[in-house]
Amino acid sequence: MSKLNGGIIGPDNVPTGAFGSASGVWSLSDVTNYKKQGTWPVALSGHQVANSLRFNDGSSDSLNRTPSGDGNKRTFTFSTWLKISTIKEHMFFTCGVYSSTSLMQFYLNANGTLTMSQENSSGSIQSTLTTTQVFRDTSAWYHFVIAIDTTQGTDSNRVKLYVNGSQVTSFSTSTYPSQNLDFACNTSSVINTIGNRSGGSFYFDGYMAEIILVDGSQLAPTSFGETDSVTNNWVPKDVSGLTFGTNGFYLDFKDSSALGNDVSGNNNDYTANNLTSIDQSVDTCTNSFITMNPNNATLGSVTLSEGNLKASLNGNYQVFGTINLTSGKWYWEQKLNDSSLFVSVADGNRATEDTGTGLLNRDYAWAYRSDGVKQHDGVTASYGNSFTTNDIIGVALDMDNGFIYFSKNGTFQNSGDPTSGSTGTGAAYSGLNTDAAAPNGLTPCLGQYGGDQITSWNFGSPPYAISSGNTDSSGMGNFEYAVPSGYYSICTRNLNLIG
Repeated sequence: MSKLNGGIIGPDNVPTGAFGSASGVWSLSDVTNYKKQGTWPVALSGHQVANSLRFNDGSSDSLNRTPSGDGNKRTFTFSTWLKISTIKEHMFFTCGVYSSTSLMQFYLNANGTLTMSQENSSGSIQSTLTTTQVFRDTSAWYHFVIAIDTTQGTDSNRVKLYVNGSQVTSFSTSTYPSQNLDFACNTSSVINTIGNRSGGSFYFDGYMAEIILVDGSQLAPTSFGETDSVTNNWVPKDVSGLTFGTNGFYLDFKDSSALGNDVSGNNNDYTANNLTSIDQSVDTCTNSFITMNPNNATLGSVTLSEGNLKASLNGNYQVFGTINLTSGKWYWEQKLNDSSLFVSVADGNRATEDTGTGLLNRDYAWAYRSDGVKQHDGVTASYGNSFTTNDIIGVALDMDNGFIYFSKNGTFQNSGDPTSGSTGTGAAYSGLNTDAAAPNGLTPCLGQYGGDQITSWNFGSPPYAISSGNTDSSGMGNFEYAVPSGYYSICTRNLNLIG
């Protein structure tokens, strides 16, 4: 379901490099497999990134700033950590307006390749690099760095591109800038945009964290990240000691009331467009959360948005999470925007086996339906109350003892007690940890049995407003209702510590 090695995918959609090599950033599947092997470190250490910003292309989200003066237009470095939600053309960082001003662009193409380009005001290409590698893993974080110094005598040294700490050297297109060429970046009165291109509609869809521009220096990725001595994987480092330069900035997204706040000391703040405090996320490059998987949605039309935490379902369909769980106790919530849905867990690795009978009729899925009944392998039984629009369904999945419990607006149905351990008091289903129908473990999933529906997931960083705010047993996440004692949100730090 998800790719290893931090999502670095080769031309044939095969992970490149050795598992857990320094070219990777930890994904959910990385943690799970390392724990199975008994090789995951006891604790995560080093610099921890608290927040990211969740961009939704359907909402036209972006950040922009226009420098009031020139910086160094020949030498600078841009760095960002990001997790994409869809496979499409994504603009990360642009300076300028197409065919109006000089224009620099840094973006992913629809085929997953990465491009840096610089054009003059007439739209003529002055420099462009496009990778042969593709980057299309929606479950993993990437670290992208573009380092420019057009004063260099060797043309290939004028533009350097790095992914997850390693320099990219294989390009399908490589036109290097002429010596001493002025880029659009750091140019007075030329708009800078994060998450789109000014005057266009190439909005980024996903999460970005630690967005940094260093004006006046061509830096290596080691200024922003480092190889972890225990895991040998690429991780972020503290950048507060960098010299950012005149137009440099550092966006850490810690202030939900000022999402474009520059913490470099330069006060080069960005204006947030269509972004609110709800878009501040705890899903980061040091603690990645599960989302729904756009590459594992079947039987009809499923449109995912809000960082793959909201689904619009049209027809007979289903969508699955980005990782299967085999042990541990896990909690999440699901807000209903419509009715005639079912909340479920399933073996997502078996999704392709469905021949059209529907998830409720499969032996690898267990569900609580909006009419109040439960259903597994085509068999229904009385269970709990019905639920409808704006209700929040909580799911407590105990993979250690093999039980699943569902709550409606904070009340567990059937007098369920997720803390009852091996007793399984009031559980909707039992034996989920040993059932031969789910040999790969279980993941959150969703389907419908009547009409077109919309729903949203909260795995700890809700894409909708909540009125309370509860954390899990490790102090992580933000949930509407109290998390049962001993249960955790599905994220890399919890998978490391207790999963």
